Amino acid sequence: MSLPASPVYRLDHFVVPAAAMPAFIERLRYTQQALDALPGCKQNLVLSRIGASGEYDIATLVEWESADAVAAAKAAMQQHYAETGFDPAQFMRELGIRADLASYVPTPFAVV
Repeated sequence: MSLPASPVYRLDHFVVPAAAMPAFIERLRYTQQALDALPGCKQNLVLSRIGASGEYDIATLVEWESADAVAAAKAAMQQHYAETGFDPAQFMRELGIRADLASYVPTPFAVV
């Protein structure tokens, strides 16, 4: 008997200059729709606030049903980017967007 797959959470944080917001939001909407259509995507949230410096803080949180679903989604998005000639790192660099991208898994902590 195998254990059920553990969910994986992708939590990305972006610091976006105000002038870059229209292009960033356009790309973010496209990416969010693409991820929503992939197998294993359980929820896909976008959170925002205006930072003290006038830049925007944008956080995205995607819950995947398993590490396998994450791997398949990553492969699908990389293939799409290759086919369309989109380079996410270059896009962010050109717009002055700073990013912290990471995946997390649920971790039980003992209550003290």
